[in-house]
Amino acid sequence: MPVVDVVEKENAFEITAELPGLDEKDVEVKLVGNSLVIKGEKRQEHKEEKDGYHLSERSYGSFQRSFALPEGVDRDKIDAKFGKGVLRLSLPKQPGSADGAKTIAVQAE
Repeated sequence: MPVVDVVEKENAFEITAELPGLDEKDVEVKLVGNSLVIKGEKRQEHKEEKDGYHLSERSYGSFQRSFALPEGVDRDKIDAKFGKGVLRLSLPKQPGSADGAKTIAVQAE
């Protein structure tokens, strides 16, 4: 299971996931209903041959992490970047949704 940090900033939520040994082609990010889903699969093979000694090690595995989308996230502007084994997601907040509150104007009858 990858190590994940979720941080709330003034204008966005940021999710950082450590995914060592993976490439961006091995990682999938989806919106499913009101959840953000991160999926991945690791396929690593190491072969060594010397002096009649043979060694072959394989490491395979898949993972999936789901996060409920916080109120006020602009679903159309979510951004994902991957580099050096780290996935960085930015979930921008919609303008005026910083605290999830909305003021309703009161009108005279």
